[in-house]
Amino acid sequence: MTILVRANQHDTLDLLCWRHLGTTVDVVEEALELNRNQLMFGATLQHGQLVKLPDPPAQTAPRVDIVNLWD
Repeated sequence: MTILVRANQHDTLDLLCWRHLGTTVDVVEEALELNRNQLMFGATLQHGQLVKLPDPPAQTAPRVDIVNLWD
């Protein structure tokens, strides 16, 4: 199953992955394969262009909060 999203002005594929899936690790390549014919015109997507994104990856590691020394 894939997710269908619409690009905003000046969006790139990795930005769409980050915005909608919360990561770019291993999903940008998969999204590129899903949209091979549509993304041949440069790095920046056209405003309003529909883009297929893969399913979000399963979260494997728990999120760790960062502690700053000055807090």
